[in-house]
Amino acid sequence: MEFQLDFDSIVNMVVAAALSAVIGLERELRHQDAGLRTHMLVGLGAALFASVGIALGTDPTRIAAQVVSGIGFLGAGAIFRSGETIRGLTTAAGLWVVASIGVAAGSGLIQLAVIAALVGLAILHGLAPVVDRISDKQARAAGESQELS
Repeated sequence: MEFQLDFDSIVNMVVAAALSAVIGLERELRHQDAGLRTHMLVGLGAALFASVGIALGTDPTRIAAQVVSGIGFLGAGAIFRSGETIRGLTTAAGLWVVASIGVAAGSGLIQLAVIAALVGLAILHGLAPVVDRISDKQARAAGESQELS
């Protein structure tokens, strides 16, 4: 079987990497371990798997299922527990989202990938002040309850 590299496949992979970079940059600015490069590589890899699956004529759902499994394993490595605190869940979820963005872009569903990236960025960046405010209130309430004890 001969594979012809076409312009659309190249564009799909570049778009996947660029959209994943948007999510990764937000994580990088928040000083998370999985930042810009990690997210871009995950999105690019997922796009490549989708493109190769399409080129080989395999069932796209099988490719997507394998990407989901692989990213689940990678994401599990990003989650840490220290006492009662669990860290890395948002990073793991972000990796999962950029993998899905990569699969969408690699499959040629560019508009869907763009929308997912924008919604993902809105969740990560737009809701950050709300989360910070809630965390501050919880920390103050915990401090007050310790003073009363």
